[in-house]
Parts: sequence; structure tokens; C-alpha cells
Amino acid sequence: MTEREKKVDSNSSREDERNGLSEALVTLQNPSGAATEAYRMLRTNLFYARVDAPPKVIVLTSAGFDEGKSTTCANLGVALAQAGKNTLILDCDLRKPTQHKIFKTRGILGLVDVLVGERAPQEVWHEPIPGLKLIPAGAPPPNPAEILTSRRLAQFLDQVREEFDYVLVDTPPVGYASESAALAANGDGVLLVLDSQHTRKGSLRQALRRLGSVGANVLGTVMNKYEAPSRGRATEDGYYPIVPTDY
Repeated sequence: MTEREKKVDSNSSREDERNGLSEALVTLQNPSGAATEAYRMLRTNLFYARVDAPPKVIVLTSAGFDEGKSTTCANLGVALAQAGKNTLILDCDLRKPTQHKIFKTRGILGLVDVLVGERAPQEVWHEPIPGLKLIPAGAPPPNPAEILTSRRLAQFLDQVREEFDYVLVDTPPVGYASESAALAANGDGVLLVLDSQHTRKGSLRQALRRLGSVGANVLGTVMNKYEAPSRGRATEDGYYPIVPTDY
């Protein structure tokens, strides 16, 4: 086992020791909550997006760090699976993988192993709930941009597009990693996740320009931590967490 594999395995083992569901998975922790209902609304919007050519491979990215893209990806995946859709989550954030932590699965093997030809997808994926498969990032490679912009990745996306109803791709922030734009170009649509408290207009414009430069199909935005009006329908913590908005 290499040093980088040991590091990921150690981190994953600590996560595995914790019992119960991750607090980030509100769709499982609180099925009747307002946040869960908001994810269902986002799911419904996807069902009716581009009726003639519905998007199947959906890339989730953000303008910056810690804006909720990975949490949004995980909960949207759960919501789609709960609706009977055969769904796959790919953790393509090889620089800062998160999905294995959210779902509390082992992350030592994953997408990297598939793309370099060492493992088949079925050998590395997990099924946290019926109808939802997760392929974690795997051990961090020294060259994430090269791996994620390879022809093998594009071929793999074509393969899983045929096998699943929806493929959700968790990517690094588009403003900080070159591979995010390449992944967006290979997907059928992009959801840009924003933090209403911290995302700056300049960062948002830059992200949209970068996505537009590669011809990415931006389906809309998902806004986190939107401060609720006093008479509005808020979540338990006082926010409208997931607000899809078309561009």
C-alpha cells in the first residue's frame, strides 16, 4: 500500500468508526423537513429540464470553496434514488474528496483506480441506499487535472450515461481547478452551487464565464444559506437551503 493510500484509508477508517447517518444527509436524517422538501423541488426541476433532451450527467460545482456543492450533490442523489431513479454519484474532486465522508464509506479505492484501469466500477462502488451508487475519489493522485481531462474519463462518462438514469458529478470549484471546466463540458448540464452569505458577484461572474468558455450547459444555480424573510417558510436553522434559479 502506498503512502497516499494509507492516508486515505486512515481518514476513511476514522469516518467508519462513527455510527449513524451523517448530519449533512438531511434527506435521510429529516425526511419531513423543509430542507428535504427543497431537495425534492430541485429533483422535480431536473425531471422537467430540457424535456426533449433531459440531462443525465449533471456536474455540480461552485465558484469557491465551502459553498455546499458536495452536500447538495449527496442529498440530490438520495432524493433521486428515493424517486426510483437509478443514480450514480461520482466524486471527481480528487483534490479534496468529500463524498466518502458524507456517506461514511471507505475511500481507499475509487474513481482513480477505475480510470487507470486497475479496477472495474463494480469493484469500487458502494450502495448507501437502494438505487444509489457512489464511486468515491480514491487515493489522491499526483496529477488530478491530467486524469480528469483524459479521454478515458470522457469514455467512462459515456458508459455510465447508458447504465444510470442520473449521474451526479461532484467537482472542485470551477474558479480554482482547471479540470472542473473540462468535466462541465463533458456533462449534459451544470448546477452551480452558491452560498448566499459568502459568494461574491465577481466570483460568480468569473465562474459563469469559465463555464461558458467551454460551452457548458448551465441548468441553473442552487443557493445555500438564503436568509429567510420573517413570514417565509424557513428551515429549522432559518434558511432556505436549496433554491434553484434558471439563467
